[in-house]
Amino acid sequence: MSDRGTDNHSEVTDFILVGFRIRPELHSLLFLLFLFLYSMVFLGNAGMITLILTDPRLNTPMYFFLGNLSFIDLSCCSAIALKAMANILSMRNTISFTGCVIQLFLFALFMVTEGFVLSAMAYDRFIAICSPLLYAVRMSRCFCAQLVLGSYLCGWFTAVLQVSMTFSLSFCASRVIDDFYCDSHPMERISCSDVFLHKVVSLTLAGVIIFPTIAVILVSYTYIVSTILKIRSTEGRKKAFSTCSSHLGVVSLLYGTVFFVYVIPPDNPELRKIASVCYTLVTPMLNPLIYSLRNKDVKAALQRIVGKKKALL
Repeated sequence: MSDRGTDNHSEVTDFILVGFRIRPELHSLLFLLFLFLYSMVFLGNAGMITLILTDPRLNTPMYFFLGNLSFIDLSCCSAIALKAMANILSMRNTISFTGCVIQLFLFALFMVTEGFVLSAMAYDRFIAICSPLLYAVRMSRCFCAQLVLGSYLCGWFTAVLQVSMTFSLSFCASRVIDDFYCDSHPMERISCSDVFLHKVVSLTLAGVIIFPTIAVILVSYTYIVSTILKIRSTEGRKKAFSTCSSHLGVVSLLYGTVFFVYVIPPDNPELRKIASVCYTLVTPMLNPLIYSLRNKDVKAALQRIVGKKKALL
């Protein structure tokens, strides 16, 4: 298909993903970098899920949320990285219209769901530290399942709305997306439709999603810090801060890069792509490391599994 304009978006059968503007001889190095990052994401998150499912001592609300977070990170990364690596390797840089729809849907679904799951984890830590005697009652298995299900439903609703708006635009100006995956922002630039309403709805969605989740996290940690400072025991304060610092690190990584890309987007497209790599590959890779290195329960569970394997050998 040539780059000539089309009269309607339905006539577009595929898109061209520009990817990173680098010299051809560096494509192999870029592929190896993506392969390394994705391998680490897969091993870390799949390992975390396996650990949580197989160790009964990790059958608690906190690890239930953490297992879902690992599944979301792995799924979101797979939706972006696998196609990006295939394009780098083949040098074709194309994605079908249907493939673009699916990729944008999955990306929106898992990114929004992750935000709500992180806020649910903040609420879980708030109850655990501020109301420990009521923890078992308030954070029941049924309530935790409802929180996660609600997170996925919010992600699904947002993804359906985002995809419907984006692909209702006419792409008669171009089919070249200046990014390494299908995202609504670069797709607005190649549309010949009036995107004002699309931008208003996108900003409204972002506000409805980002601000409530951040508010829950901030309010939860305000009460958490206040409660921790009242603990007389130094060891008790250290233990309480340790259980929260990992979650705060994950939240900071995700929201920091998303804020940089979507709220104050850089003028340089290449800088925006680098930031996108951070929240689609680097953050999912670091999350399991952050939780495992700073979590005694996870390290103990890993040691038990390693010990069992050594005993069998």
